[in-house]
Amino acid sequence: METEIRVEMRHKITQWLAELGLPVQGSDWQATLILSALALLLAGLGYLLFKRVAGRALTALSSHLAGPWSGPFQQHRVVAKAAMIVPLVILDLFTPLVLSAWAWWERAITIGLELCILVAVVRLLFAVLDTALDVANLNAISRRLPVQSIIQLIKLFLFVLAAILFAAVLMDRSPIYLLSGLGVATGLLLLVFRDTILGFVAGIQLSANRMVSRGDWVQMDKYGADGDVLEVSLTTVKVQNWDKTITMIPAHAMVSDSFRNWQGMQASGGRRIKRSLLLDLHSVHFADEALLARLGQIELLSAYLKNKGVELQASNAELANPQQPANGRRLTNIGCFRAYMQAYLEAHPQIHKDMTLMVRQLAPTEGGLPLELYCFTNDIRWPVYEGIQADIFDHALAVLPQFELRAMQQPTGADLRSLAASG
Repeated sequence: METEIRVEMRHKITQWLAELGLPVQGSDWQATLILSALALLLAGLGYLLFKRVAGRALTALSSHLAGPWSGPFQQHRVVAKAAMIVPLVILDLFTPLVLSAWAWWERAITIGLELCILVAVVRLLFAVLDTALDVANLNAISRRLPVQSIIQLIKLFLFVLAAILFAAVLMDRSPIYLLSGLGVATGLLLLVFRDTILGFVAGIQLSANRMVSRGDWVQMDKYGADGDVLEVSLTTVKVQNWDKTITMIPAHAMVSDSFRNWQGMQASGGRRIKRSLLLDLHSVHFADEALLARLGQIELLSAYLKNKGVELQASNAELANPQQPANGRRLTNIGCFRAYMQAYLEAHPQIHKDMTLMVRQLAPTEGGLPLELYCFTNDIRWPVYEGIQADIFDHALAVLPQFELRAMQQPTGADLRSLAASG
C-alpha cells in the first residue's frame, strides 16, 4: 500500500522528466529502456554521493565522540551499509514509472525492492549496535553494565519486528493483522522453545542483578569452569579456563545452580591464605629455661617473651609450689611458635595489614595438631600469591626445629626401613 509521500514524490519526478522531454508514459521499449537507464544512473550516483558525504560526516562526528568510534565504524562498514539503502529507495521510486505498462512485473519488483530495503535497514541497525558494543568493550562501561545482553535483546526485538514486516510485505497485509494471529501460536512457541526462553530469562536476570560480568573470575565445578568470563550473552556464559580451554555455561544454570565469583576478592585487593601445619602432638611440651634463652635471641619474639615472662611471674608469685609445671601458667613451645608466626606475618611486607590476620589452633586429629595461618596477601595475582604462600610455609617448616617441634606426616618407606634396620 503506497503512502501519500511516495505518490507525491513520483508525481513530481514524472513532471520533471516530462519537462525534460523524456517519454515517461506508454508501453514502448524505448521509454522503458530510457527510464531504466536513468533510474540505474541516479541510483549509482546516489550511492557514491551518499557514501562520500556520509563517510566524511561520520569521520568528523567520531572524532568528537568519547571513545574509539572510528575503528569500529570502519570494521562494521556502517557507511557502506547505510549507502546501500539510497539506491534501493531510488529504484523503488522509479519502478512504477519504468514498468507502468506491466502491472505484474511492477508489483513483483516493488515487493522485492521493499524487502531489500527492509533487510538493508536491519543490517544497518545491527552494524550500529555492533559498533556501540565494540566501543563499550574497549571502555570500563562493559564491566559495570550488561552491554552485550542489552545489545542482543535489542537485536532480537529488531529481528522479530523485521520478520513481521517481511511477512506483511510478502502477503500484502497490514502488520497489525499478523500480530493479532501471533497470540494464537504463543502456547506452541512456549512449548517448543522452552529451553531457549529459560536461557533468555536467565540471561536477563544475570545482567540485571549483575551476578556475573565480563572479566570476572568464576568457578563452577559442575561444568568444569574455572577462569575468566569472556562473554555474557542472553543464553550462555563463555568462560576461558586457566588451561586455556573454553567452557560454555547455560545462563539458566548460573541462576538455578551455585557458582563462585572471585570478583569480590579481586576488588578488595587481598587474597586469602588459609592453610594449616600439622604438628606432632608428642613434640609439644613446656618451654624450659634453655629453650627460652635460645628463643629470646629471635628478634620478632624477644619482646613477646619479655612481656610474657613478667606477666607469668606476677601470676605465679602467690602459688605455694610454683616449680610444679602443672601449677600456674607456663610458656609452651607451641605457644611461642604461634606467637612467632603471628609476629612474622605482621612484619611481612606482602601481607595485607588491614584484613584479618591470625594464627590459630584447630581441633587435634589423628593426623596431628593443625596450626592454621589465616591472612591475606596484598597482591592478588595468582603466581605472585602462590609464591608468597610458599615462602611463608617454607620458613614455617624450616623454623620448627628451633621450637623443638616436629611436623607430622605418614610414615614413608625410608622410615620403615630405618625402623627395620634399627630393630
